[in-house]
Amino acid sequence: METAKKPSFFARIGRMNESNLLLLITIVIFVLMYVGAILFQGGGFLSAQTFFNILNDNAALIIGALGMSIVMITGGIDISIGGVAALVSMCCAVYLEKANGNIIVSILIAIAIGLAFGLVQGYLVAYLEIQPFIVSLAGMFFARGMTTIVNKEPFNVSNPELMSLKDAHVVVPFLGRTNRKGVYIDAYVEVGVIIAIVLVILMFVLLRWSKLGRNFYAVGGNANSALMLGVNVKRTRFLSHIICSVLAGIGGFVYFVHVGSGSPSHAMGMEMDAIACSIIGGTMLTGGVGNILGTLFGVLSLGTIKNIVASAGLGEAWWTGITTAAMLCLFLIIQSVVMAFKGRSVKG
Repeated sequence: METAKKPSFFARIGRMNESNLLLLITIVIFVLMYVGAILFQGGGFLSAQTFFNILNDNAALIIGALGMSIVMITGGIDISIGGVAALVSMCCAVYLEKANGNIIVSILIAIAIGLAFGLVQGYLVAYLEIQPFIVSLAGMFFARGMTTIVNKEPFNVSNPELMSLKDAHVVVPFLGRTNRKGVYIDAYVEVGVIIAIVLVILMFVLLRWSKLGRNFYAVGGNANSALMLGVNVKRTRFLSHIICSVLAGIGGFVYFVHVGSGSPSHAMGMEMDAIACSIIGGTMLTGGVGNILGTLFGVLSLGTIKNIVASAGLGEAWWTGITTAAMLCLFLIIQSVVMAFKGRSVKG
């Protein structure tokens, strides 16, 4: 009796769905990038805290990119998340500093602002069928304008509750280091990172195992086919924008806790970074393909690139822009090649 041949490595790769294949590519490229940084620049990249600092600095971006990925999976886009984050940051700063407020109410304010934007933008996109780019562009301008109306000048917040939350760290055991004076320094992550990781898990579960998650993919893949299968396309798109904006509100609060201040210029460009991270993580602009874990690694890849550029002494802002553009081009090419490869394997 002949034993069945095991499928080759490339055959197994060909059988993977697009989301998982792009996730695998993203993880491999991130690992190679980080290992390359260790080999060629060494020093700080050998420290576990360097990796944790990438998470600390980008916790708000992780949360915003999660929402962006969900909207992009449905075939839409939302460029208002940076404005929403800035508005949340300013409102929380004014409330805590000038009204002597408390953290719990600040969190509720952040969620309420995100929910309000999600309801309005989601309704305009899903039920009035206005292009999501136009709707979210208007939302971005409105949020930035409202941020300036709330308070024109940047200022630091000295609220004791905020300071306690800002200084709170979660120690990661056994990964600390000993400095030149022989003092052991614990490795740590900020509270915002824990919130971001929890939301990554929740959104991963939502997309992987819930009916709503399957509907997101179905609508992004082919809205007409999804409609014939009984999916409520309008409600699905509406919910995707609500989730995105609420996550933007939470991300704005995490951003506020990280910086400890309010400013009209906060979270500038966050929406573009979120789109870049989603694409790097394997989310297709055309919809129907994407993975939340890929989005996380997309943020880590972008953060690592920024660290590499900074450690190489190229501190000017345009170098970061150039490297980000190069990464986007690389991943768009990879996505095109993967789609072509999958198309040939299906025909074969």
